Amino acid sequence: MAKEPEPRVDVNLPIRVFGMDAEGRPFSQKAHARNISLHGAKVVGLERQLKPGDVVGVQSGDQKTRCKVMWVVDAGPVQKIEAGVKMVEGQPCPWQGEMETPQTAAPAPRSAPPAEDKRKFPRQKVPFPIEIRDEKGGGAPMKTKVADVNGRGCYVETMLPLPVGKILTITLWLGPEKIATPAIVRTCDGGVGMGIEFTGLDPAIQERLQQQVDAMAADSEPSKNVQGAF
Repeated sequence: MAKEPEPRVDVNLPIRVFGMDAEGRPFSQKAHARNISLHGAKVVGLERQLKPGDVVGVQSGDQKTRCKVMWVVDAGPVQKIEAGVKMVEGQPCPWQGEMETPQTAAPAPRSAPPAEDKRKFPRQKVPFPIEIRDEKGGGAPMKTKVADVNGRGCYVETMLPLPVGKILTITLWLGPEKIATPAIVRTCDGGVGMGIEFTGLDPAIQERLQQQVDAMAADSEPSKNVQGAF
């Protein structure tokens, strides 16, 4: 049975694209998103060559997301390089506002992917501080704030992510309590970041962590509304 076409909107939306190009060099540049949907877009005006399967970062306004490159076309000196991108599962739509227009209100919105519905702990985009250290404990820890986090893991934006399978020790704070847990790098997106799974947290600590990040997300909502009024 054929799937119902996904609602799309033809726009010329300024965005920023960043990550690693086809030659493994980091880049960050302005481009435009066209033919957008809740799950992807056509990106035009790229100056660096990409290849299908790459994961790049895309930013619209203050909203960042991670996208997988589906196809690439060299459109010549005017249009430069065009690419079709699809958001990585569980990532937010950075042009949600552009999709919620009268011209797209009629079609029924597509439900969230089943895999996301089944996730035990929802991801929250909150500035949650952690420390990352090599499992052997050598050197100074990397202190950072995550891009998103839940009770089982987090995503850290970095131009130089660690390789998949790298074993780490993550230190985090639940209120005044300092928690250290073994962890492993599960995803590595060159020039964008890495996904880390907390492998040593027992279920009770996972629940407490999720409650804390949920509360942080809830507390940030009023400030978002105030900012949007200016």
